[in-house]
Amino acid sequence: MPVTKFNHPDPYKYQTGFDSYHETEAIEGALPVGQNSPQKAPYGLYTEKLSGTAFTAPRHENKQTWVYRIIPAAAHENFAAEDADSYHTRMTTETHKLHHIPNQLRWNPFDLDEKVDWVHGLHLIAGSGDPTQKQGLGILMYAAGKDMGKEAFYSADGDFLIVPQHGVLDIQTELGRIILRPNEICVIPRGIRYRVTLPDGPVRGYICEIYQGHYQLPELGPIGSNCLANARDFQAPVAAFDDEEESEYKLYSKFNNTLFAARQNHTPFDVVAWHGNYYPFKYDLGRFNVIGSISFDHPDPSIFTVLTAPSDHVGTAVADFVIFPPRWLVAEGTFRPPWYHRNTMSEFMGLISGDYDAKVGGGFKPAGASLHNAMSAHGPDSGAFEGASNAELKPQKVGDGSMAFMFESAHMVGVSGWGLKTCQKVQPEYNEHSWKPLKRHFVNPNKKA
Repeated sequence: MPVTKFNHPDPYKYQTGFDSYHETEAIEGALPVGQNSPQKAPYGLYTEKLSGTAFTAPRHENKQTWVYRIIPAAAHENFAAEDADSYHTRMTTETHKLHHIPNQLRWNPFDLDEKVDWVHGLHLIAGSGDPTQKQGLGILMYAAGKDMGKEAFYSADGDFLIVPQHGVLDIQTELGRIILRPNEICVIPRGIRYRVTLPDGPVRGYICEIYQGHYQLPELGPIGSNCLANARDFQAPVAAFDDEEESEYKLYSKFNNTLFAARQNHTPFDVVAWHGNYYPFKYDLGRFNVIGSISFDHPDPSIFTVLTAPSDHVGTAVADFVIFPPRWLVAEGTFRPPWYHRNTMSEFMGLISGDYDAKVGGGFKPAGASLHNAMSAHGPDSGAFEGASNAELKPQKVGDGSMAFMFESAHMVGVSGWGLKTCQKVQPEYNEHSWKPLKRHFVNPNKKA
């Protein structure tokens, strides 16, 4: 798949590299030389440290960024619950309010919503764990049609991995600006403040928030040092700041899946310079270097992992972000779609564009989703099975114009009340339409005619 081309250019500058140590200044000389916290920072700025891990985390895991800003982030009024009842209903991951069910689920495309902004357009669809214990994840849909005003938002619960399906997000963060379009992803780490405006109108997409750890590149093992997502293709913003002497802002905090708000009399976007390895970043999915079998059978779908958030158990993830981009299939003597399987991992799939090659029946549409929870059996629908079983096995390109993805987790995830009922998008006959039509092909050689 070629690198994504857009109708209008990206107006912002970026630094490249994943997990790299970056330093950037919007005014020359704003970064101190030789020390992190001088007695007086340049230009009368305040020094502030943003920590994404414990101070004593091992060096290879340690995440921190030093920022030099006009007013410290602590300068705001007290937080108060904001619309607590309605927001908590949309966002809760309390175990007794989630529905843990083994049924395969599929959702019709989720609606756009032109009446709300980013903050009020977030809906939890499934989740597991507890952000207060830094365990688990939340899977959200977003839909918005209004710009955030003089406001900022951050999640104290976890890192947001944002997957746009429709529309453009202009994301102003404390550390710089990012423009994000479909076929790109963005990660905004826990605690980083940002606002979202919509230069091309309404937006819609998916989010996987991890309460535990941070996203990283998967280990490549025998693959070697290259392929999949290459570190050089990730982009981080450069320092950019607003200089507003007196300006009223509203600061939203997502704290244990409840929304709080506080007032402050200065812009949150006043970081003039920063250096460190804890920052938002984006990635163009068109740059993913796909690998696969060139003889027979399938490698495991882990070969499509873009980012992973490891659990405490080696080789098992709180969340894997996996994509199914356009690719060539050349395996001989092989049933080429994904095999039927039951997985200890829970699989939430979404579709950005096109058709997913293992679901040809038409029920899995862009902006829709499916959930195959832990050990719930699933695989190609009957139409995909019949077609692939009888296809001529010549080299074939699949997924042209398509991009499907999966949030995969070792957690058994529960479905929220919003996801199961309120959104009114669940397909009641998903199982029946997908697998009930499968026919018996078995010929028993020991059975008499």
